[in-house]
Amino acid sequence: MADKKLVEAITSMEEDFAQWYTDVVKKAELIDYTSVKGCMVIKPAGYAIWELLQKQLDERFKETGVQNVYLPMFIPESLLQKEKDHVEGFAPEVAWVTHGGLQPLQERMCVRPTSETLFCDFYKNDIQSYRDLPKVYNQWCSVVRWEKETRPFLRSREFLWQEGHTAHATAEEAEERTIQMLNVYAQFCEEVLAIPVVKGRKTEKEKFAGAVATYTIESLMHDGKALQSGTSHNFGDGFAKAFGIQFADKDNTLKHVHQTSWGMTTRMIGAIIMVHGDNSGLVLPPKVAPIQLAIIPIQQKKEGVLDKAYELSARLKNSGIRVKVDDTDKTPGFKFAEAEMRGFPLRLEIGPKDIEAGKCVLCRRDTREKIEVALDEVEAKVAELLETIHGDMLERARAHRDEHTYVARDFAEFEKLFTEKTGFVKAMWCEDRACEDMIKEKLSVTSRCMPFEQEQLADTCVCCGKPAKKMVYWGKAY
Repeated sequence: MADKKLVEAITSMEEDFAQWYTDVVKKAELIDYTSVKGCMVIKPAGYAIWELLQKQLDERFKETGVQNVYLPMFIPESLLQKEKDHVEGFAPEVAWVTHGGLQPLQERMCVRPTSETLFCDFYKNDIQSYRDLPKVYNQWCSVVRWEKETRPFLRSREFLWQEGHTAHATAEEAEERTIQMLNVYAQFCEEVLAIPVVKGRKTEKEKFAGAVATYTIESLMHDGKALQSGTSHNFGDGFAKAFGIQFADKDNTLKHVHQTSWGMTTRMIGAIIMVHGDNSGLVLPPKVAPIQLAIIPIQQKKEGVLDKAYELSARLKNSGIRVKVDDTDKTPGFKFAEAEMRGFPLRLEIGPKDIEAGKCVLCRRDTREKIEVALDEVEAKVAELLETIHGDMLERARAHRDEHTYVARDFAEFEKLFTEKTGFVKAMWCEDRACEDMIKEKLSVTSRCMPFEQEQLADTCVCCGKPAKKMVYWGKAY
């Protein structure tokens, strides 16, 4: 009964997707709730995913010349006020510090919701000449936003992220860096997380407060909702003017720098769960799976079985695979169910008969396919299977997204799709904010992005019938 109970504790995603998600993060011990409302403990199994994600993203950043720094978590109110649009955009979510010990502060400070203003304050002294440019900095830190509704990984009052902040001599360089970082995110999602994305630009309504342009990668979750998975902002010289960040150019004239900012957060762990998970629990992409292979000894009390399991573990670790031997006294059935629920990409089953025959059984988490492998070929086969699993997971996620991407040419069709289906809807738009507002009010649907790859689906706006200017991906979002 124990084996059965473990999986039964997870609500099926068809029955209640939100409850399924909560069950998975709790059962797989990724998070725990705390007495701090709206904040979570990221437990070892969850934090290990973040560490692998962080390490591989950081390596990609450094290949493009990014350097890591760390700035304070407190921002004086006067500093936050310097860029009008920016402060208005964040005002409802800011947490304020009013006392230092027992003394009221002369000026209250906010706990960073994002660090543009601090970076600007720092850059205005750090940048004097064109020789100081570009500055391509990033920080790994936490930020605080006082969200009303919270959900593990997807929305919490404090979350972990990275925020890149760069300064450039020209508008062209800033735009180039903005797009470059968006592409880094898109490739990372596909090559590491096995999540396909749509790349594009946010509308004026949805862009970052204070930016000239915001670019985004959008991914589709299993329940047909969209998740903004990474953003890159071009600030132009607006922040530089507000903060007085100037440099002496080659021609000896003073000019304002052009800036960018870009970020990705722990919500990507939520994306991994909702894109790849199933009713048995997590399905982790191999490159961010803290344990890539679980070895499960069968009849482990029999002589030689555990020894062989440890020997295989040592060999696989030696070849760079992250391995765990489940030598607890639970039944094999329970161990199988637990390995599945925790999302380990592969499990290896080995018992007395296998040892005698010089083979073992590998079972894929994503397809549950079982493969017999000779013991002396284990390393090569495991490495090959992990590559195959990644590719298959990406293809399945892409097929799911494409099957749940629809086209609407008029409002009746648009409304019908959002009433009856779940997923992305591609439709033309006149670029008028009023249409976007009406769609959100009437259908609870937002513009996700104006994709770089534009298509002319119709000549008129899906909402008002005026001439269309842009094709937009619309969706219900987290």
